[in-house]
Amino acid sequence: MSDSSFPDLVLPPDGRQSETARGIQRGALRYLAARGLVGVPEFCLASGRRADIAALDMRGEVWVVEIKSSVIDFRTDRKWTEYRLHCDRLFFAVGPDFPLDILPEDTGILVADPFGAGLVREAPRHPMAGATRKALTLRFARAAAGRLMALMDPEALRGIAL
Repeated sequence: MSDSSFPDLVLPPDGRQSETARGIQRGALRYLAARGLVGVPEFCLASGRRADIAALDMRGEVWVVEIKSSVIDFRTDRKWTEYRLHCDRLFFAVGPDFPLDILPEDTGILVADPFGAGLVREAPRHPMAGATRKALTLRFARAAAGRLMALMDPEALRGIAL
C-alpha cells in the first residue's frame, strides 16, 4: 500500500499463492485500477467461497476475477462456476504463457504479469439481483474497511466479524 497518508502500512504476504499467482494478481489489480475499479483480493463471498479478486466500479457493478497460474490449477478447480451468482462480470486472469483456448467462452480474459494486464476478451454482463448486489456491496465495504483498520491498528478489530 503506497498511500502517502499511511506510509508505514504494508500488506503482509498472503501465503496461499504461488509467486506466479501473486504476479498475476498484482497485474490484474493494476488493470482494474486503470479502468476505475477498486479490488479486494481474497474476498469471501456469502457462499463461503473466496474470490481471488472482487472489484467494484463507480456505478456499483461487481467483477470477480479468478486467477489461474497454470493449466493444472484451471483443470482441478471448478469452484469458479459458483462465482457468477456473486458478480455482474466474471473474468479469468492468467499469465502470458497460459493457453487461452481452454478458458470458457462465456468469461472475460485478462493476461497479466506483475506490471499490468491486458484485456483479451470482455466478460459478458449478467446483472445480479438488487438484493444480492446490496448484500455484496455491504460485504465488500466491510471487508475493505476492516483490512485497512487491521493494518492501522491490529487490536482494533478484536471480536468484530467481517
